[in-house]
Amino acid sequence: MSNESEGSSQSRYKALIEKIFFGNFRKGAKEVAFEREDLPRAAKALDIQLPKNLGDVVYSIRYRTPMPASILRTQPKGMEWVIEGVGRSRYKFRLVKINRVVPNAGLLTIKIPDATPEIISAYALTDEQSLLAKVRYNRLVDVFLGIATYSLQNHLRTTVKGIGQIEIDEMYVGVDSRGRQYVLPVQAKGGNDQLSVVQTKQDIACCAEKFPGLICGSISAQFMADDLIAMFELTQHDGEIRIVEEKHYRLVPSDQISISDLKSYGKSVL
Repeated sequence: MSNESEGSSQSRYKALIEKIFFGNFRKGAKEVAFEREDLPRAAKALDIQLPKNLGDVVYSIRYRTPMPASILRTQPKGMEWVIEGVGRSRYKFRLVKINRVVPNAGLLTIKIPDATPEIISAYALTDEQSLLAKVRYNRLVDVFLGIATYSLQNHLRTTVKGIGQIEIDEMYVGVDSRGRQYVLPVQAKGGNDQLSVVQTKQDIACCAEKFPGLICGSISAQFMADDLIAMFELTQHDGEIRIVEEKHYRLVPSDQISISDLKSYGKSVL
């Protein structure tokens, strides 16, 4: 998609979301409900061409572009609007404290020997596919959490009660030295896409419903630059998504990891 066409799509999506929001918003509201069918109605009212996939509108606002400025102006201080699924073809705008999970640029970068097969790097079709492959082949979930993990399925589509259909980028299962077993949904974002608390909440809800006997650890991965990957462990507390831990890994040839690098990591272990 060209920059021009992408920008045009984002402008259309913002206009549609703005129309739907203010058609249902009441001053002081903390939630604003709407349905998928509101999209074609808004498009007709605005004389805007709808995308072939209506889900692109919600996806774009969740992960790529900020809410329209007019909607942002209704946010109370310290709160942000997100769009959550609340059932089949049903959504709501909801005020939360954190909308996007953004890497902390000031963190130490840890070098990891790059085990990505060159043929994978050559033929990965998207940033997300490339990131998921690098996380998998370099066992970054294991490195990050300190447990043995295994990829169960990627692009897992399922439905969750009270949310509707969701898609998990990749699902891992794991076991630690005490025999405790884990289910680990991984959200991966590259390019212009950003990590969203909405997907994290969906992933956690899915694990509670589908894997009630396992410990859920929600993981997010973000490309910061070429082969620099931010990893997050996230949890839900009092209805809000919180960052438990964040680390940054750079994948490099093994001969680019020096003795001084290793010594600096040793000083920060404890």
